[in-house]
Amino acid sequence: MPLIDTEAAPRVNGSRVIFALDYASLREARIGAEAVASAVGMLKIGLELFVHAGPEALALGKQCDLPVFLDLKLHDIPETVERAVGRAAELGASILTVHATGGTTMLKRAVQRAARAKDDGAALTIAAVTVLTSLDDADLAGIGVSRTAGEHAVSLARLAQDAGVTAFVCSPHEARAMRDALGGEATLITPGVREGSAPKDDQKRVATATKAVEDGASWVVVGRPIRDAADPRATAERLTAEVAAALAGRASRSRAEARS
Repeated sequence: MPLIDTEAAPRVNGSRVIFALDYASLREARIGAEAVASAVGMLKIGLELFVHAGPEALALGKQCDLPVFLDLKLHDIPETVERAVGRAAELGASILTVHATGGTTMLKRAVQRAARAKDDGAALTIAAVTVLTSLDDADLAGIGVSRTAGEHAVSLARLAQDAGVTAFVCSPHEARAMRDALGGEATLITPGVREGSAPKDDQKRVATATKAVEDGASWVVVGRPIRDAADPRATAERLTAEVAAALAGRASRSRAEARS
């Protein structure tokens, strides 16, 4: 099972669930994070919370003894992205997202800056975002992309991998194709995970945690299904157990295939 870095690996509970702190304020995020900290493996800080609280938001990781996935989806000129990667490393992020559509030069400079940060004692992995889970084939056609969402995601991931990226964000629908295209060492992070018949909200390409992991996901990102649950901790624990069972099943199948 590919890991990201020691600092970004699951803690003692082994959870491969990333809890998205989709809250409007730092106070709400702290309460939400503390409620489920023992049941998840990582915290995700996205645009809303980062714009509200800035670097203070990343302190929630230390307070909860969890690595932080800083999901800013950077997409800018290479120099700007490179400098932002340096700042994210200084702030203690374990994973930082950039858009694969930023192109080869931007991706390379992001990866190179993260590598220099590791030489200085930081531990930051760059994760390339392929196609947002809120988009489908029709949305892509509307912006001039003739490929399907799945085809486009794999193409962007290959571009990013050629630039040195080792972690990738994709919807559960692309996980199997991504795993086949990128190999066993790639780290696949899948948002858009829902329980059973739970609402999709504004996401279009979703699946259960079991399906995502069976198809190759390394980590699953879950936000609203945990945040809005009657018992967030119980929901997080249930999802962690579901992911663990799916990982065990996948490993068992891989061993069986290797023996055959």
